[in-house]
Amino acid sequence: MPKNIPLINREVSWLSFNDRVLQEAADKSVPLVERIRFLAIFSSNLDEFYRVRVATLNRLSSLNTKSKEFLGFNPRKTLNEIKTIVVRQERKFNHQYNDVILKELEQEKIFIINEKQLNVSRGLYVEKYFREKVLSTLVPVMIDKNQTFPELKDRAIYFFVRLVQKKNIEKSRLALIEIPTNGLNRFLVLPETNNLKFITLIDDIIRYCLNDIFFIFKYDQIESYSIQLTRDAELDLDKHVSEKFIEALTKSLNKRSKGRPMRLLYDKEMPLDMLKYLVDKLDLSTDGLIPGNRYHNFKDFIGFPNVGGPDLEYPKMPALPVKDLSSMSSIFVQIAKRDYLINLPYQSFDYIIHFLREAAIDPKVKEISMTLYRLAENSRVIHALINAAKNGKKVYCLLELKARFDEQANIFWTNRLEEEGVIVNYGIPDYKVHSKICLVKRQESGKYVFYANLATGNFNEKTAGLYCDHSLFTANSQITSELVKLFEGLQTDTFFKGYKYLIVSPLESRSKLNELINHEIKNAKSGKIAFITLKMNSLTDEEVIGKLYDANNAGVKIKLIIRGMCSLIPGVTGFSENIEVFSIIDRFLEHARVWIFANSGEEKVYLTSADLMARNLDNRVEVGFPILDQEVKSEILKIINIQLMDNSKAREINQLNNNRYRKTGTKILSRAQTDIYTYLKYKK
Repeated sequence: MPKNIPLINREVSWLSFNDRVLQEAADKSVPLVERIRFLAIFSSNLDEFYRVRVATLNRLSSLNTKSKEFLGFNPRKTLNEIKTIVVRQERKFNHQYNDVILKELEQEKIFIINEKQLNVSRGLYVEKYFREKVLSTLVPVMIDKNQTFPELKDRAIYFFVRLVQKKNIEKSRLALIEIPTNGLNRFLVLPETNNLKFITLIDDIIRYCLNDIFFIFKYDQIESYSIQLTRDAELDLDKHVSEKFIEALTKSLNKRSKGRPMRLLYDKEMPLDMLKYLVDKLDLSTDGLIPGNRYHNFKDFIGFPNVGGPDLEYPKMPALPVKDLSSMSSIFVQIAKRDYLINLPYQSFDYIIHFLREAAIDPKVKEISMTLYRLAENSRVIHALINAAKNGKKVYCLLELKARFDEQANIFWTNRLEEEGVIVNYGIPDYKVHSKICLVKRQESGKYVFYANLATGNFNEKTAGLYCDHSLFTANSQITSELVKLFEGLQTDTFFKGYKYLIVSPLESRSKLNELINHEIKNAKSGKIAFITLKMNSLTDEEVIGKLYDANNAGVKIKLIIRGMCSLIPGVTGFSENIEVFSIIDRFLEHARVWIFANSGEEKVYLTSADLMARNLDNRVEVGFPILDQEVKSEILKIINIQLMDNSKAREINQLNNNRYRKTGTKILSRAQTDIYTYLKYKK
């Protein structure tokens, strides 16, 4: 690895990304209900960060000094820095929700009211709802100070309750109540009064009715404070398990809910003695204590009901058709003539479903091969593959069981596919298969012809409506012949080298990327046009960053569009004066991975499933592919150029991590996602 190059700690960089999400919640140009949803996304992101990244750092912090030197940083110091940043962000979060958004909702005549704000009629309505829908789901756990403290579930919301006897404090009782957010809607819309709209949370419904739960006990008052525990979510697996891999994974998933406590988010109004009691019982370090407000699992606010007007949400952007690609005629006949690009979510994912559906019923189709990583809950992709198998096609599916937080769903789909006759590969030991590829083998005029779909994002129709990705249809034999070889390797757990067109991890992505960068360095030194434009989710690989610094020093102009983590620091003399980095956060999640190299004016354009992280380059099966069709290439270049002009939703990534809005030297506002939609809508 390169030594002594400027780097931003990846965890700090990730927190900076999540702060950009928080910026969207504070942006008054964003519709009000959407701002609430950005708060929910921020909260959900932070939960996952603690479950995975902070959990890993806690493990690393137990290593000896020599190991820390090898890592290049002190995990304990990083944990302290994380705690400082997160506490600051939680304050911003609480201010935005309590002091800004709630007041703006009130201006719209929408009131989120708690148990103390219910009048008699609304109180009766809440009591009726509680007794009919909620009470039967609640089973309080009474806490005996002399017994083991109850096991708290990962990310579940609890009320930590104290039944107070003022005359005899020693006889006060403690209890835990799990809030049933899975089976019930978190929000209850109350009857409207005088054109005023009221919403209350299930948390406050339970608070209002605590007497109905604890009526058998003697007490003078009830105190309740919400808590949420986040646990270590990493799996401990024997990587060499093969035949019983599913059973091993299932057991590990069951252990996940009992992982080591990472963070306790607690109501900051909780008395100190109750908090100290929890900390002692849960064996938490002070790093893991995060004061919050009365509502936890704020991710549920992604489903906040819009009881106001349509202007409180983003206007609809109906999925656009792809020019000259018809769903009413054979998609194979059309792809045989030229390549087509689907730009999600601006254009419809239905084209991919149409491709699979036609393959499932076409008598000429003999085989379908596909890799799957994350799937929709009621996946039409899976249904198409099952129907293909029922129609006598040979269907091979590599379904990655190690897709984090989707393991349980993928086990379900694996069993379902196998029951229906699909040949299922569970993945490759030691490597995640993260590629997004599909290959159809069709018999035409006595020979086999192959049709492919290669994408930057998952075959998931739900996320396809939210994630910005590119999906390519091609019958180009230069690409499909190499996909045949790739799928042969996947079926035998074999990695091949020597692809001419595809860029495949784990064996060749790093070296081929270096070749492409070196070519730009050579051109720059020769006085030829030389630039690199890369778009991705994350850039943390130190070797790649070092290589980009080398390109910078050779005079290559580099622009990086990175949504999430970025360890590269732009603008540092002697390393990155020619590098600009920015992030676009808007209504859709930027998820595409695009590589563009000047190549002396004849641009080379690649799409890939890989971010530039060590795991993607060395420890996953990833597939990058060149864009050979000139019309498709022109379309991608136009879309990237639109993003390079964004000065509305683009933030600088810099050494200060201040997420300053990007300036482009013009007063004309450009908003990439809106402008891309307009471009595709009127594209001729």
